[in-house]
Amino acid sequence: MSKHLLFVALAGHGHVNPTLPLVEELVRRGHRVDYATSAEHSEAVIGAGARWVELELPDTMARTSPPREFSSADLADFMRLMFDATRQVHPTLYEYCVEESPDAIVYDTMNWSARVVAQQLDIPAVRCVPNLASNEEYSLFAAFMSDESDENLLTDTLADACAEFSAENGVELAPSTLMDMTEKLNLVFIPREFQIAGDTFDDSFHFVGPSLGSREHAESWSPADPEAPVLYISLGTVFNDRPEFYRDCLEAFRDGPYQVAMTVGDVDLADLGEIPPNFDVRPRFPQPAVLRHADAFVSHAGMNSTMEALYYGVALVTVPQMPEQAANAGQVQTLGLGEQLDTATVTAESLRAAVARVTDDATVRTNLDRMRKVVRESGGVARGADVIEEYLG
Repeated sequence: MSKHLLFVALAGHGHVNPTLPLVEELVRRGHRVDYATSAEHSEAVIGAGARWVELELPDTMARTSPPREFSSADLADFMRLMFDATRQVHPTLYEYCVEESPDAIVYDTMNWSARVVAQQLDIPAVRCVPNLASNEEYSLFAAFMSDESDENLLTDTLADACAEFSAENGVELAPSTLMDMTEKLNLVFIPREFQIAGDTFDDSFHFVGPSLGSREHAESWSPADPEAPVLYISLGTVFNDRPEFYRDCLEAFRDGPYQVAMTVGDVDLADLGEIPPNFDVRPRFPQPAVLRHADAFVSHAGMNSTMEALYYGVALVTVPQMPEQAANAGQVQTLGLGEQLDTATVTAESLRAAVARVTDDATVRTNLDRMRKVVRESGGVARGADVIEEYLG
């Protein structure tokens, strides 16, 4: 029997993109899917077959990116901004669910208001986790905290707001549960083998791994020279305003054997100086199409990028830009899938040497081949759709 599902992910390509293949699969199976998100993602969710439900971002959030340095004070300010944005969309989600009566709410782990609405209206909820999952043995949230005082600052910043929301809506809401409240069904878009302390997670967690869905073949890209090795460089879609890093990359690989595809976001190419002939530099690339050809990937270690690299068996040199990415990068290095470099001290020489090591190391190649098999056998969206259908009966 077909179901009516409401997906909720307020913002962020790293939170919306992993869910789109799952939406495609559920629609293919005959389910109705509505997707509540910001206007930035409307075309993507409609393209996946869902009906778009608009969630309006506050002007302050639309103009703000996560802090570059992640001091405890900056992080606390950003989390308060995220809280206010998520709180603002709560009435929209509540009214939608009262009027439309979805059979389930499938929400991104950052969107606590969707969880609250599910509790208020007794709607089954499914939590989507696009990053390393957390439990009693491992906490991704702790990676953001330098010490107990940082955690206390964040709790203190959000405590009054949580109490006010709780009083207004007759629910219990605490700072500790905003980003990490386990549901009866939790879909994690990485394989269990990549998860830190993966064997400690119970049966409510389903590590379905990544799936590219229609993105895998939506756009094409081919190297100019099919015989030359390909190096892909990207810092993702958020922390990519790093002209000094891109200049280091130009210096590192201008004379090497690689054809280099380098994405630089909105950075002005004039700020980079002369572009060597072996570089193809653009604001963005169709990442799956490039990774299909790549021998190595210099990456910020966002989880989507990390999983897509492993899906294609591409060696990673990671240059994380924030704590969550550092956790991913550390796991890449621990599992022998690449190397991690320090963002603060990276140089052209260290980049060149690291790429040479990860592409020449037979052990890294063996580990990548094994992990590629694991990733592709984790079940992906077919398994995700199966467990949602089983959960909903």
